[in-house]
Amino acid sequence: MAHWRWITIAALGISVPLFADTIYQITAQGKQAVIQRDAILVKDDPNYVFYKHFELKERRVIKVGLNKGSLPYRVVKSGDAERQQIVDTWKRFGYTVMVTDQAGKTTQVFDAYLDFYPPGGRGSLLESVPPRTAIPLMVEGVPDEVEFSKIARIEFEGQQMKLTLRSGQTEAGKFLMPTNRPAEARLLGITEHYNPASEDVFDFGLPLERIKEIRFDTE
Repeated sequence: MAHWRWITIAALGISVPLFADTIYQITAQGKQAVIQRDAILVKDDPNYVFYKHFELKERRVIKVGLNKGSLPYRVVKSGDAERQQIVDTWKRFGYTVMVTDQAGKTTQVFDAYLDFYPPGGRGSLLESVPPRTAIPLMVEGVPDEVEFSKIARIEFEGQQMKLTLRSGQTEAGKFLMPTNRPAEARLLGITEHYNPASEDVFDFGLPLERIKEIRFDTE
């Protein structure tokens, strides 16, 4: 019988059973120290261990790489069903949105967040610009950043955007790129078709310039 471990996310008012892989480090004394529970192993080679897990503070899925160095790591793996269970749990903790692109196609996206890439999607993400669950914008010449937790809806019109807040208030302004380097902002997240075995922490990505509307699940 599988061992069930319960975790309470007090800030979200959710109690759910979690499953999945556990990452241990073998200490100099030969003992096992838990590095991460409820993770999914991505890669284990002679030099590194890569795994993904849900980062509650950021409310998104992240990937972590550990250098094995002189102290080895041990991974206790779960089965496919347990890995799917943990992905389904991740979907409950992050921001869920309905994204409508400029062509009118609507997609439900879980654990949504913003990240930044070179223009046109050429090359890898800009590691110097951290991903975020907030919208940076310029409102009447004043820079602002609005957390996803405060937003009900975003409407895009060229470089302009209108935010309808959960309080009922609205803000209008221009998206403020948080870097002076050429960059492209994208909305990323996971869909119902996300493969737990994927090395990526998302299977949906769309530049903001191709989005017409984002509606946040406010329930």
